[in-house]
Amino acid sequence: MASLTRHTVDGVTLLGGASRPGGVAFAFTERTGGVSAGAHASLNLGDACGDDPACVRENRRRALAALSPKADPARLVNPLQVHGDKVVCITADDPESLAAAQAEARSGADAVAVSVPGVPVLLCYADCVPVMIVAEGGFAVVHSGWKGTYARIAGTAAADLAAITGAHPRTMSAYIGPHILGGEYAVDPGLAERFAAAFGARVLVGARNVDLGSCIASTLVDAGLDAACIFDDEISCFSNPDRFFSYRASGGTCGRHGALAIMEG
Repeated sequence: MASLTRHTVDGVTLLGGASRPGGVAFAFTERTGGVSAGAHASLNLGDACGDDPACVRENRRRALAALSPKADPARLVNPLQVHGDKVVCITADDPESLAAAQAEARSGADAVAVSVPGVPVLLCYADCVPVMIVAEGGFAVVHSGWKGTYARIAGTAAADLAAITGAHPRTMSAYIGPHILGGEYAVDPGLAERFAAAFGARVLVGARNVDLGSCIASTLVDAGLDAACIFDDEISCFSNPDRFFSYRASGGTCGRHGALAIMEG
């Protein structure tokens, strides 16, 4: 049975949890319901892929409104993603603290962990793996490409989320969103060997393809999460270009879908 439910709000299609665990509203967006054109059509949420900035702002406003009426675009935390393993932790929501967190995220980060209500977070994707970790009292949103996956950024985010919420990882749930699947993700043979050495041969599909989702699930189990609470519907962005953006499928020019979350107070 799928862990995510698909629904549309004012034209914006979201894949989200059937419930709101810990008071957290979260969703993975699809590409419809926005105002962007061409290769970015239509709900492009990325601001570094060549789209009109005004269109991106409107798309983000629509996506946030579809997620939660409490999501204020002015309070949005949106990291400059650098394929690293840095996690920005947000534990206060006063204007000065929030501005500092927004600036820290824009200086370069690939995950955000939050333990206060009313702070929306957006990370963007077009083949890399979106990971949502939900705990009582907070959440973390993770961008995990091959570099972040190899560096086990999802495990780092789970540990940081535990630290700022007091929740043990075994009480958390994790949702892996639409991404390029193992059978579609061919890499250099040397890189495939590195992944097999780090995560076990089971993460390889054939000789050159790496299942990043499997690597991330393994990382989360090692971080203390219950395997039964790690969900991956294995939805391919590469094979569903009408629903999602894919860097590889598009030849390198495309928009970005997103992972959005907010803890509603």
